[in-house]
Amino acid sequence: MSKYKKSPRIETANLNSDPAYVTWQGNLVDQPTIMKYINGAVDEYKGIQSYERASAGLSSRYGFHNDYSNLATNVSGRPGLSRLDYEAFRPQEALPTKPKDIICRSDEIYQRVGLIKNIVDLMGDFGSQGIRITHPNKTIQKFYRKWFERVNGPERSERFLNNLYRMANVVVRIQTAKLSKKDGRKLEKVVAQPDLKLQKLGIISGEIPIKYIFLHPSVVDVVGGDLASFVGQPQYLLTIPTHLRRIILNPKGAEQKKLVESLPTEIRQAAKTTKQIPLLKDKTRVFHYKKDDWQDWSHPMIYAVMTDINILEKMKLADTAALDGAISNLRIFKLGSLEHKIAPTRAAASKLAEILESNVGGGTMDLVWGPDIELIESKSEVYKFLGAEKFTPHLNNVYAGLGIPPTLTGMFGTSGTTNNFISLKTLMQRLHYGRDRLNDFWSLELEKIQFAMGFRFPGKVEYDIDNLGDEVAEKSLLIQLADRNLISDELLQYRFGHDPDMEKIRLNRENRERDSGSAVPKSGPWYDPQVGVSYKKIALQKGVLTPGQVGLKQDAQKREMRILKSNDEDVPLTTLNPVKTPPLNQVPGRPKNAKDKQKRKTKQFKPQTRAELEIWLNEVHKQIAEILNPIYLKEQNKKNMRFLTAVEMRQIEHIRFSILMSLEPLQTITANTIEKSLNLNITNNFYISYDKCIDNIAQSLGRQLVLAERQQIQSQLYISNLELSGEYDG
Repeated sequence: MSKYKKSPRIETANLNSDPAYVTWQGNLVDQPTIMKYINGAVDEYKGIQSYERASAGLSSRYGFHNDYSNLATNVSGRPGLSRLDYEAFRPQEALPTKPKDIICRSDEIYQRVGLIKNIVDLMGDFGSQGIRITHPNKTIQKFYRKWFERVNGPERSERFLNNLYRMANVVVRIQTAKLSKKDGRKLEKVVAQPDLKLQKLGIISGEIPIKYIFLHPSVVDVVGGDLASFVGQPQYLLTIPTHLRRIILNPKGAEQKKLVESLPTEIRQAAKTTKQIPLLKDKTRVFHYKKDDWQDWSHPMIYAVMTDINILEKMKLADTAALDGAISNLRIFKLGSLEHKIAPTRAAASKLAEILESNVGGGTMDLVWGPDIELIESKSEVYKFLGAEKFTPHLNNVYAGLGIPPTLTGMFGTSGTTNNFISLKTLMQRLHYGRDRLNDFWSLELEKIQFAMGFRFPGKVEYDIDNLGDEVAEKSLLIQLADRNLISDELLQYRFGHDPDMEKIRLNRENRERDSGSAVPKSGPWYDPQVGVSYKKIALQKGVLTPGQVGLKQDAQKREMRILKSNDEDVPLTTLNPVKTPPLNQVPGRPKNAKDKQKRKTKQFKPQTRAELEIWLNEVHKQIAEILNPIYLKEQNKKNMRFLTAVEMRQIEHIRFSILMSLEPLQTITANTIEKSLNLNITNNFYISYDKCIDNIAQSLGRQLVLAERQQIQSQLYISNLELSGEYDG
């Protein structure tokens, strides 16, 4: 018995007695007969591979060909193919239009397409990297960070951004618990201990969040639909999926029963009916990715590139189909010869078809035939279709739609994609937007803890990388700010990913080792490990010490620095070149212990520099005002200088100026000095000249002079008076 069943063509093969070929003379008499044979042979011409389909009665057009003729009177035509016509025959490729369908399709693409999953995961990880809670109070900061660790804050932050970039809508359900003072103090201690059983905590103090659960937007509905956009805070309803309802109503095993019993009562009651569960407003928060006011739900960013993703997936299927036929060739057998006037009949075509169909397709096939047969074999060029060039435009569209610059993907090169500033800025802004939404979420949660625990200030959210731009330039700037004491060392250590408390312990340990001499002293621009050597260098430069005193040996003695040797000891440089004094009888000047023979002249003061005199005058103006102003205000019965009239201000200015002009250069100012100056008689011409000088300068400047400018003029007049009297030569 044969191993394989015989082909139906072989089983049903019938010998045909008709002739295989006929000839003709090429005249009109033979033409009708020859055409009859040829028409009969045409029915046998077919693709060998399509035999079974043809035998099954399937058409290559599948009955989908539409006739658009006779649309109107005397008009016939074929309408253009639109996107709707294309999607009508391919519903699996049609883009969704309803918000819930769009969200579900985006989630499906994220789970199925590796490119999208990688980009969304990368954006979520990068946006939440290094998140932590800070507070001015160290004890409260420890509490916040321990709570953040208990609620799994870093992981919840990454899931928040992942859902935001993936589905553009984040629904958070918050579970809370009462925290007693005793358990609050335990949270403030950062020690290794078992987790607190929050379900057994007391109810003395406030209520804090202990768990955050993200709900899929497809199971949450907005009450009122489009009408909710006119309400300040919409109400949300939870729909329990069918498979979860079956598990709640009919749990299998003790573990599922235990889980069902731990569910809230409203969820177990809602599972018995088809009603939706209202979500509490104070324990439900919803965030959207760039949602318009008239929308119930925001459209995910994947929706904008969904068409290109479908095309990419279809191209992958085309490549798979092309690979199946990559090594298949088309062979054509031509029977008969028009040149020699030989035409095949039905019998010849049928016989050749039976022989070819009975071939298993492997190895060499031997065929015995006459000279009236020709084989034409075509070579496949499917490798040209399998290239990567066809994917590039659609991949660029996907990257650009998700905010990834082409320069970061290695697929750029066309015009307009080599400048990555705008494209990179787009990615940074998208990451910043997601981080802003994350900050909004945690800020309110930290305020809840503040009010529940009675803290003065709420905690703040910080990241290892606040600026998502140039990280190298940012860290360099942070180091410079720390050098200038504009930021703390603790913040700098956090930015570089190190624990400040641990670094403080390490620094103290290293400092103790250096002080004890067991470690090498620190050296750098801000640390001099050889302070003594620096001191010796300065002493040598100033001549306080000799080279021998600092342990140096000088082979050749120089004329300008001769070292005198006395008992093998060096002497200071100040004694190397003693000053030679002349004999006593040759000393010029006044003899020793000689008395004056005539009375000396009175010494006149002449300042060495004008700057010295101007500095003294600036101090004199302040001292005169401090002593004179209270006396004048008391005499005028005024509270302060602002209550004086213009005449009174001019009068006290004249008094101060007269006191200044009566002082000796560099004289010490006291109350007695001012009192003596007030007793001097000064003519009115003196004040008239002063006022005229002030008015001339004010007129040339086009404005009134302030007090400091008038005092400067008084100082110049005082110096000019000294020059005229010969007491100062400038």
